[in-house]
Amino acid sequence: MQDSISFFTGFGINDLLFLGEAALKTLWISALSIAIGTLLGTFFGWLLHEGKLVASFTIAPILDVFRSVPLIIQLVLFYNFAPIIGLNFDPFASGVVILTFYTAALVASVARGGIEAVPASMRRASRSLGISYWQDLFYVVLPIGGRAVFPAWIGVVLGVMKDSALVSVLGYVELLKASQVLITRTQEPLLILAIAGAFYFALSYPISRYANKFEQRWSK
Repeated sequence: MQDSISFFTGFGINDLLFLGEAALKTLWISALSIAIGTLLGTFFGWLLHEGKLVASFTIAPILDVFRSVPLIIQLVLFYNFAPIIGLNFDPFASGVVILTFYTAALVASVARGGIEAVPASMRRASRSLGISYWQDLFYVVLPIGGRAVFPAWIGVVLGVMKDSALVSVLGYVELLKASQVLITRTQEPLLILAIAGAFYFALSYPISRYANKFEQRWSK
């Protein structure tokens, strides 16, 4: 009984700060991967829409690999095989690379769906008014298609943020890895996992709430 009490009291303010720092690392690797992955995914989605025949034999199979193969396998394979081709990435860089392409693969489908959500008749009408192709994309497709797929994109964002926990298998000390370290030392898994879950909630909930408010304003 005394041993269990000593284990419990071993969790202190420094451990809480350690988890908080790890939560910031989770936010950083997620934000970086989502930002770059969204840009790449939007570009890939445009390619899939515009070059359907060519893209179906080039880009689409590669994106299917990133969507289909479990993320943890992608992380382990890349981290271990990258040095063979001269890419000596640390766990953070490896995690960013894989999470970025994983995000891009998911966003590509979302972006293509957004483009295809705009009626062809509306796009033809805009072009008949003298609007260029790129102006049509920016002023017609983006507002209408973006509004249609915004909830799906938010789902991708929240999913990637949770999936970033898998980077812990590479040794990157994000929130899940920090929790494992503290559980090993304190033997208080329920307490530490509850705190880690609270941190994940604190990271995800504001995004979800702001997205709902933004979507409501956008739909007006």
